[in-house]
Amino acid sequence: MFRFKKIDHVAITIPAGKSDEAKAFYGGILELVEIPGNHPRSATWYEMGDIQLHIVEEAMTGPVSGRHPAFEVDDLDKAKEYLETNNIQVSYSSLIEGRERLFFRDPFGNRIELIEYL
Repeated sequence: MFRFKKIDHVAITIPAGKSDEAKAFYGGILELVEIPGNHPRSATWYEMGDIQLHIVEEAMTGPVSGRHPAFEVDDLDKAKEYLETNNIQVSYSSLIEGRERLFFRDPFGNRIELIEYL
């Protein structure tokens, strides 16, 4: 049998033709470092802590989903302030003991959770 070690990357989708907008949001506003290369499916890859975020263009159909990646941050209050300063709406969900968290959506409707462990 094998064991899982850690998450390596998260892949999210954006509508076709929106790569420049995604780079402005993820590389610009969120200040993630782009990983250069000729990636499969013309994806854009970013460093995000010790994992990677892969952004892939594809046809978007159906309603906006509640599925999401969750990323641990070192200061949730600073993250909230930064997001709101950039006109990004923050929302909350149920309380979970031992952690604070918030949610936001990227310009393409992808839901993202930020967590700070207490």
